[in-house]
Amino acid sequence: MTAGSGETLSPRRGSGGSAPGLFRLGLLFAGFIFVFDQLSKWLILDVLLLAEVQHIPLLAFGPFGLDLTMVWNRGVTFGLFSGDGPWNHLILAGLAVAIAIFLLRWLARAEGRMVALALGAVIGGAFGNVVDRLRFGAVVDFVDTHAWGWHWYVFNVADAAIVCGVGALLLDALLPPRQTPKDNS
Repeated sequence: MTAGSGETLSPRRGSGGSAPGLFRLGLLFAGFIFVFDQLSKWLILDVLLLAEVQHIPLLAFGPFGLDLTMVWNRGVTFGLFSGDGPWNHLILAGLAVAIAIFLLRWLARAEGRMVALALGAVIGGAFGNVVDRLRFGAVVDFVDTHAWGWHWYVFNVADAAIVCGVGALLLDALLPPRQTPKDNS
């Protein structure tokens, strides 16, 4: 693809507009993440009743383990900005919606499949956690990984999608743009 000045532009960056297919791809992936997140939380709360039993060991392999542990996260990542104020969950939900709207605008201009999927993952995860805040006043976290007695922060599908999406966006920003063959016309 070439710009008006004759310079070659990357299919991943540089032309300023997104193909409608990439926007659709990102939205579909956001929808998939959102549905998978909400289904996992339904399974955790209504089928496995984790809120009542609190802890279910799943896998143990030497010093490594994976459990289901119920945590109501009233803050953001790693419990930051948590609080029990009557407006706290609404403020955090509003902030997440504002960020998701910004990301939707970015998605509309995405250039490349990886960026579209990464933005879709973050958007879908953000909306999954917003629904929790509006329904429960907190986010449902339940995946508990540990090694040698040290436990990572308990998280959910939406959190994992957000972290993976942000990681992919960082990777895309750090990688050099791919070059395309020059147009011979």
